[in-house]
Amino acid sequence: MSHFRKHAAIAALMVALMSAAPSVMANPAAEPISQAVQDKPFAVARVALQISDGSGDKQQLVLNVAANLLKFYGADKVDIEVVAFGPGLRLLFKNNALEDQIQSLSAEGVRFSACDNTIAAMTKTLGHVPELSPVAKIVPAGIVRLVELNKAGYFVSRP
Repeated sequence: MSHFRKHAAIAALMVALMSAAPSVMANPAAEPISQAVQDKPFAVARVALQISDGSGDKQQLVLNVAANLLKFYGADKVDIEVVAFGPGLRLLFKNNALEDQIQSLSAEGVRFSACDNTIAAMTKTLGHVPELSPVAKIVPAGIVRLVELNKAGYFVSRP
């Protein structure tokens, strides 16, 4: 590889990384599960809700289930995390039609996790890093997050 081509390749890589950085940096990594458990010490129910379906109806259903859990138990007595991966990640896209409801649930303590594997796959498909809701936190793999939440005592549901 010529000296010029090598520098051009490095420059192209830097531009690609820099263009991806603002979206990724806007959404920090999710907190460790042990910290999430400590943040709600008086929770009598811990629920992880899976959304891996791109259907708007399924996405609305997951948010409704979270709202119903909050209504029944109260925000201090229930610990809820919505884990989005696969086509379900679109629920956490910035400016989604359900963004107001997501913001409202987040204000009540519901956590929203976005799968980094899916973000990488969608970045290739879309040609850019998808912008996510500001409340979304990044997890390495959605399914692994669900398994780890289950191991920590969370009931995992896929409404």
